[in-house]
Parts: sequence; C-alpha cells; structure tokens
Amino acid sequence: MQQNKLPFYQKHPLLFCLALILAAVALFAGAMAALRLSGSHATGGIFKEKRVGVCHIEGFIADSSKVNAWLRELRDDHSIVGVLLRIDTPGGAVAPSQEMYNAVRRLSAEKPVVVSMGSVAASGGYYIAAAADHIVANPSTITGSIGVKMELANMQGLMDKIGISHDALTSGDMKNAGSPFKTMTDEERTYLQGLVGDMYEQFLEAIVNGRHMQIEDVRKAADGRAYTGRQAHALGLVDTLGDMETAYDKLMELCNATDQAPLPFVEGPVEESSFLRDMLHSYLGLDPANSLSDSLRRRSDIRFLYY
Repeated sequence: MQQNKLPFYQKHPLLFCLALILAAVALFAGAMAALRLSGSHATGGIFKEKRVGVCHIEGFIADSSKVNAWLRELRDDHSIVGVLLRIDTPGGAVAPSQEMYNAVRRLSAEKPVVVSMGSVAASGGYYIAAAADHIVANPSTITGSIGVKMELANMQGLMDKIGISHDALTSGDMKNAGSPFKTMTDEERTYLQGLVGDMYEQFLEAIVNGRHMQIEDVRKAADGRAYTGRQAHALGLVDTLGDMETAYDKLMELCNATDQAPLPFVEGPVEESSFLRDMLHSYLGLDPANSLSDSLRRRSDIRFLYY
C-alpha cells in the first residue's frame, strides 16, 4: 500500500521555519521602506503632524546636490515647522558652499533655521551657517577660518635635476598660469591673487547679508584664522553657546512651540537604504548613522579633533 507523502513543512521543518523567517523579514523590511518613503521624506508623506526637519552637513564640502535636494524638500513640506542644521565640516570647495548658503537662505525665508555646530564648522562650514536665523556653537567648536586659499605646487627645480623639460602651447598669456612646471611670473601672481580676492569679497558679502553685520566688523575677524566657539561668540560670529539641545530649544522658541511636547524629527539627507541595514536596525536596533534624536537623548556628543 503506497504511503502518503509528507508535506514539506513536516519533512523539512528547519528549512520551512527558516523560509518563514526570511519571508517575514523581507515583508517587514519592505513595509518599513514604504513607511520611510511616505513618512520620512518631506513631501507627500502620510504623517501630517508638525515635525522638525534636520539636515546634516558633514565632511569635506565637494558637492551640494544631496543637501540642497533635502533642504528643498524641507522647505516645501508644510508639516515641517522649522529646520535644524547640524554642521560638522572643515569646509571645502567654494561653489558648493555658496550653493548650500543660497539654499539655506531660501529655506529661512519660509521657516526658522537654527544651526548647531559640531566639532568644527569652519570656512565653507561657517559660510553655510551664516545664512541661518541663529547659530549655536559649543564653546570649543572650531569655527571661523573665513578666507580663501589657493595652493599651487612648483616642480621646476625637481624637473631640472632629473633632466625633464616641459613646453605648453596656450591661446593666451594667462592660460598656463599656475602651472606646476614653471615658476610663476609677477603678472600671473597678480592675476591669481585677483581671483582669490574676489572670492574672499563674496565670502564677506555673504556673512554681511546673512548675519546682518557691518562689513568692517566682519573684515576684522576674517583674516583666515580659526576661532573657538567662545571667541567667535565674542566677535559676533555666533549667537549662542551651547549644544544640540540648546539649538533645538532655540528653534522651538522661533517656531512658537516651546509649550508643546517634543516634536518628531525627520533627518536627512537619507543615505541609500539596504536590506541588511534595515534588518539590523529593525531587529537589533543597530543603525550605522548617528541620529540627532539619539544624540539629544544621550545629551552628549564626545569627539576629539586635532586641528
């Protein structure tokens, strides 16, 4: 007599349980991703209660596209009552810094923007901060460093020693200015110094317009040197000394929301998501990215920097 075949879940119970677990994880991760897309992103979300937008600007400034796209989302979302900029950068390229500055200016015209400076918010980092409504720095934050620098190498001596020569055909006298293969002429130096000087004046104008300071006061502090947060506060470059919680409290004051319960955060720019990251965050509570809300709960942000 032929016996009935056992069903798969009875014949291979371990494999069946593993398949169920993987299916559940996949469904859960998909649901979390869908909620993130509809709720965490600024526009078109399903969560319409009042929220605080957070924008992280970190590391060397080389590109503004992700930050500016996020600032635009925060600006267009009517549920975002105010924005906290967390700046922790030594600066970077001039043009991306200008683009972020302009994006913050457009945002601050629509809703309050408060800066919280981290370990360092210097040069391009301060350029961006100057567009906000209020700047909060830790007493030991390294900020300022207002200026523009162009570094050019000169390898002519080395090339002469090893017997290598270099020729360049140009369409104009200044097209080869700054070449590392020859000594800079006085005319080229004057030309390149003019470029640096014009960028520097643009930097000063941005601070004057953003901070509503007198150009003479800005110029006195803008000789390229860095300042601690306490020194910058004395110079008028920073409004308040404190940490991220201080910045949040000031933002609530500007939003007329001091008597409300803490508002939920929506942070960005959002990094590319992955199945593994979602699973670690959902099941183990591990998130490689530091969130502002976690930092506020810890009430500490300990970092050491040789500057």
